[in-house]
Amino acid sequence: MKSKRKKRFLKSLKYAFRGVIYCINNERNMRIHTVAALYVFAFSFFFELTRTQYALLFVTFAMVMGAELFNTVAEEISDMLASSFHPVVRIIKDLAAGAVLVFAGFAVGVGLCLFWRPVVLLSIVRLFLYNPLYLCALVLVTAAGMVYILLGPVGIRDTLHRNKNKKSNQK
Repeated sequence: MKSKRKKRFLKSLKYAFRGVIYCINNERNMRIHTVAALYVFAFSFFFELTRTQYALLFVTFAMVMGAELFNTVAEEISDMLASSFHPVVRIIKDLAAGAVLVFAGFAVGVGLCLFWRPVVLLSIVRLFLYNPLYLCALVLVTAAGMVYILLGPVGIRDTLHRNKNKKSNQK
């Protein structure tokens, strides 16, 4: 009996991860949210946050990304049900997008409350300005993040395969 429940649980986790991956692969805004969350998390170590502040940060990440997932659900269902323009579909999509906007806006507010410490921000700027290696690493990571946001994992894979095929055809 426990084995069946365990298998069902693992299957449900697989389906849930598949949904998150679908959203990342198909929604540029979800990729923006993931990159922003990674940057915020990485830079959070400069601010010596408490456990409670980290909990607030993770809940904020979850709310924004969860809202984006529900926005994708609303868009997919709307597109499936309406083969052409329908005013109700527009309203549904606008409401779902508005929910993401509200969550993201309040996430910025949480970020300002947690990270608006000019002395720490200035020390971060100095760290990168006076350490060219760190600055180069930041530029490279930012470029990689932009490629990820613009192309997505599938677009990156397809681009790499296309370039690989071009090279093998030239030989």
